Amino acid sequence: MIGQHRSTQRKPLKDDGDERRLTTDIVDLAKQYGRYGYRRIHSMLDVGWDVSLSVVERIWRREGLKVPRKQPRRRRLWLNDGSCIRLRPERPKHVWSYDFVEDVIHNGRKYRMLNIIDEFTRECLAMVAQSRFRSDDVLAVLADLFVERGPPEYIRSDNGPEFAAKAVRQWLANVGVRTLFIEPGSPWENGYIESFNARLRDELLNGEIFYTLEEVRIITEWWREHYNKVRPHSALGYRPPAPEAIIPSWPFGSAPLRLPPSLASAGASG
Repeated sequence: MIGQHRSTQRKPLKDDGDERRLTTDIVDLAKQYGRYGYRRIHSMLDVGWDVSLSVVERIWRREGLKVPRKQPRRRRLWLNDGSCIRLRPERPKHVWSYDFVEDVIHNGRKYRMLNIIDEFTRECLAMVAQSRFRSDDVLAVLADLFVERGPPEYIRSDNGPEFAAKAVRQWLANVGVRTLFIEPGSPWENGYIESFNARLRDELLNGEIFYTLEEVRIITEWWREHYNKVRPHSALGYRPPAPEAIIPSWPFGSAPLRLPPSLASAGASG
């Protein structure tokens, strides 16, 4: 015993069962939310896990999980006094923004989706998919949303004909909503809705094959509920935008909207 070499002595193996279970949970979340990075996955771990971000990052890289590419930086437009042209949201219902996303179903037929968000809370207020949109259709969506939520102080958009139409601008002025149009060719001035559209396309549209417009409405409504109530948002301290919002399901893509007969018939024909 006295002459036994020290290399023959071993410390008892440490039970790494906790790390194996943690690794399993991280990998399961990464499989379920394939476009999320380790920071968002860390915030989504169950309450029972009290681990640091560095531990999750170490396991993330050890398992070879994907780290999303960084977003390129863009210059903003500035006034002569050094202030930014874009109005910053300061409270809920201060500034809303809306924009279209275009995609195709399996047979190659195009559809458009009107997305509306609150820039301060980051909540997605509406996602309405139709085969086409006119200015009257945009007014119908806004009218029902204003009845349900109340009108905002400002609404931001690009200079598309559906948003810049005289009828739309006049109607918004009559209900007391001021319009904010970005400079042509400057989509970064509408950064909140552009970022939302990028997340929608990256996390849902690029990974789904839709066969009908009705399927688009059902799946995008599910994603909207997930985005509002479950998905951690980095700008909100990795909390969802509206975790306590109660939004009933609606088969036409946006819960608080009641589509007029013209839109409903267009969607049925599509």
